Amino acid sequence: MRLPILPGLAALSIALMASGCTTVGGSGKAFLPETTSYAYLPNATQTQLLLRGIPKPSRQVAVAVYSFTDQTGQFKPSATGQTLSRAVSQGGASVLVKALQDVGDRSWFTIVERENLKNLLNERQIIREMRERYLGERVVNPDALPALLFAGVLLEGGIIGYDTNTLTGGAGAAFLGIGGRTEYRQDTVTVYLRAVSVRTGEVLTTVTASKTIASQAFGASAFKFVAFRELLEAEAGFTTNEPDQLALQQAIEKAVYALVMEGVELRLWDFADRDAGMAKLLQYQQERDGKFTPGQVQRAEERARQLAPMKVKDRKTNGKKSEVSSETN
Repeated sequence: MRLPILPGLAALSIALMASGCTTVGGSGKAFLPETTSYAYLPNATQTQLLLRGIPKPSRQVAVAVYSFTDQTGQFKPSATGQTLSRAVSQGGASVLVKALQDVGDRSWFTIVERENLKNLLNERQIIREMRERYLGERVVNPDALPALLFAGVLLEGGIIGYDTNTLTGGAGAAFLGIGGRTEYRQDTVTVYLRAVSVRTGEVLTTVTASKTIASQAFGASAFKFVAFRELLEAEAGFTTNEPDQLALQQAIEKAVYALVMEGVELRLWDFADRDAGMAKLLQYQQERDGKFTPGQVQRAEERARQLAPMKVKDRKTNGKKSEVSSETN
């Protein structure tokens, strides 16, 4: 049996749906990823690369994170009723510690363990008892068990907002029973982060960051008589949901980036190479003041990372040329 030719409008709607089969966030990759049954290491986020690209500091700052909790109190929404699962991840402190390590490739902060301090103290007590029992030490050797590091800055805050359905919508088209549709929804997660001086208790600076969580649905349907008393009915579609944990991670990473830049602006800490850091600080100030959108900043960072290897190559080439010219002279 010969299939009927799709009408122009329906074919156009299905083509638009097919072209929209991309991951949420516009990364340009095909929606259906390569699936595997093995564990994998996730790709670095854009904000993670932003943290790693921060120039080196003049000195490291010792910081402590006791907690970074979910202060929204929201439970995950469900069509069948309330659930006992939280709307956002409860592991905010772990994400924050990882983000602090990523700043300047582990060059900015010395992070001391405080979230599970009780476990650390118990283990140190076991070491003291074992050395006293088997080595007869009345005073523990400081080379074997040195004193714990202390922090000069406490990082406090938490997840203070999770707003659902901040933006919803959709579109569809059909012609002679053949057509397509698309729907989308957007949620928003917001975090606050503040730095507190241990010596005086002063709140040095406070920053905030938000990240949208996008969900999209695409579908196509056909309802058509292909012959007398023969009805063709077909339907297909898929849905993409951006992981809440990934959105929370990026919001925390953006807050850490803002904290570093605000600290430089307030002279709490500084870059080792101030000329290299001022470009980053100026870019942050323009984004904060609304002169540049986050998308423009992201594209500028991507171009800078692409041009960095070329600049290094040019410097090496120029160095070789200068050596040749000096030898000739």
